[in-house]
Parts: sequence; structure tokens; C-alpha cells
Amino acid sequence: MRRDARAYLWDAAKAAELLSEFSEGEDFDGYRSNAMLCSAVERQFEIIGEALNQLSELDSDLAAQVPDLGRIVAFRNILIHGYATVDDALVWQVLTERLPGLIDVLRRLRDA
Repeated sequence: MRRDARAYLWDAAKAAELLSEFSEGEDFDGYRSNAMLCSAVERQFEIIGEALNQLSELDSDLAAQVPDLGRIVAFRNILIHGYATVDDALVWQVLTERLPGLIDVLRRLRDA
């Protein structure tokens, strides 16, 4: 039995909200020096990327409403397959600059 497309939106939105919670009050130096935080952040980005990849396979019209979906999935692939060369500065930049907008989009689509 296939999952409902909105379940993938829920998964991605929940992971994005956790990222926001995890990073609250943190700065880049604190992030970079905390291995557990780095791991947690990377894992939630992996979940977002995988959930949106699955969404795109199940409902391409709905997935097309997520800006930069291809880049999000590619970022997930880098985190998983290029784990030895993950750039903490890039992860932090995505976390601080891109995440708020993604949260808004995911919530809007999930709650529609």
C-alpha cells in the first residue's frame, strides 16, 4: 500500500521544524563544535530530501510546488553519499538562510 502524498509533506515539515528547534540559539561556531548537533541536523536534512524525493515520485504536481526541490534532494544525496566531505559552512548556510522559507512552503502545502 502506497503512502498518501501528504504524509511525505508531513515528514518533511516535521523534520524542518526539528531543525529549527535544534538550531535555536546556536551560532556557527557552536554548531561546528557540537558533533551531536551536526549529526542531528544532517539527519533531518536527509529526511527532508528523502521525503520530498518520494513525494515527487508519487505526486509530481504537488512536488512541483516546492521551490528548489531538485536542489533539496541533491543536498540530501551529498549528505548521505558524500558524508566524508560534508561542508559544515554549507550546512549552516542552508539551515539559517533557506530553512525558514522551506518551513513556510511545507506547512502551507501540508495544511492545504
